[in-house]
Amino acid sequence: MMREHYIPFNKEFLLEQQIALAEDPKSADDFKKLFDIIEHYYHYESFNLNRNLKQHYALYDPDLSEREREGFIGKSDFSIFKKTLLTVLERGNYYRIDEETLKAAFEESDLIGLNLAIDFNTFKDFELYARGHHKAKEKVKKFFFWKKEVEIEYYDRVLIYLNYSDADYLAAKKVKLGKMPIDPGSIALKIFKRVPKNDLETVFPNAVPKMSFKDKMLLWVPGVFGGISLLSAKVIPALINMYDAYQTGETIDLLNSKTSLNQGLIALGILSAYCFRQYNNFVNKKIRYSKTLSDSLYFKNVGNNSGAFYSLLNSSEEEALKETVLAYAFLNRSQNPLTASELDTQIESWFASHLKTDLDFDVNDALLKLKSIGLGIENDGKWNVIPLNEALITIDELWDNVFDYNQK
Repeated sequence: MMREHYIPFNKEFLLEQQIALAEDPKSADDFKKLFDIIEHYYHYESFNLNRNLKQHYALYDPDLSEREREGFIGKSDFSIFKKTLLTVLERGNYYRIDEETLKAAFEESDLIGLNLAIDFNTFKDFELYARGHHKAKEKVKKFFFWKKEVEIEYYDRVLIYLNYSDADYLAAKKVKLGKMPIDPGSIALKIFKRVPKNDLETVFPNAVPKMSFKDKMLLWVPGVFGGISLLSAKVIPALINMYDAYQTGETIDLLNSKTSLNQGLIALGILSAYCFRQYNNFVNKKIRYSKTLSDSLYFKNVGNNSGAFYSLLNSSEEEALKETVLAYAFLNRSQNPLTASELDTQIESWFASHLKTDLDFDVNDALLKLKSIGLGIENDGKWNVIPLNEALITIDELWDNVFDYNQK
């Protein structure tokens, strides 16, 4: 598994961990106050990001009526929306799933065991972003009633971004517009939790089950060759003999002809039952896929379209807060200024030793946040922070100056 910037612990837990390392009760109380006001400041930043996202997404929001969207013509800017969305995803420590990983997921399947066809002409552009991962043991059916326990890798969160093609383009590609669940030209956003890495294709809304080469071979090869063999060896000769005898008036061994014909028909019946069984296996796989999709829609879906912004912004706000507080806490406890590399090593080592977690702390981003709010100071590549009592005053002034309507 790759090392992520994502910190898989909630902010309250990390706050308590840092408070426990405070030198005295006053320092612990001051640190809690600093945490509280920084949290409020980042929440205000998130509010502005949310307002920006909603305005510039409205023209492409499939949940709005056509009349509502028309009101945002000239007000919604796609480039601003996309830039803001990427900013929020980066702050929340989401990363884009690369094409190689997507291709591997389309070719493999851990849980479904079914090939899915996706008409990518439907989309002008699509992207998937993930955050957090873990492994779990799952029982997967292999042969008949035998189940094998396998280790499945999951993404904790997956965002799918779907920019639908325009109506004219879809019509030219012979896409049936009447069967589309969303208006052409819209942008759909969906967040899912606990998505298997090798079943990423299940989050696409237009994924259609198809028979694999193996399924087709098991169905058609025995059916075609077995059927031709039985018809040519048993059924057709018996019918020809009976018809010739009827035409010429000759007597035939009726008992043997009926026996041969019955044997052929019974064999054909058995072959038909085998083919039906193979097809039924495919149908059962489709049912399993439908159940998985249903689980994704009803139990794994975290947010849709503009509703997904709240989940994304909450994540980005919390990640920014955790990074800032951790960087400040470690620098504040340090006797000497630290380079970015030294701070990074200390924080990652603390996570590894105290919380048994291997992560790639985004130290540069954390230090830039400290500097932007006036708490971090850099001299010759080394960083330190202002003391807690001064930090409270600095961050309080920053918060007080968010609005300056009362300036004289």
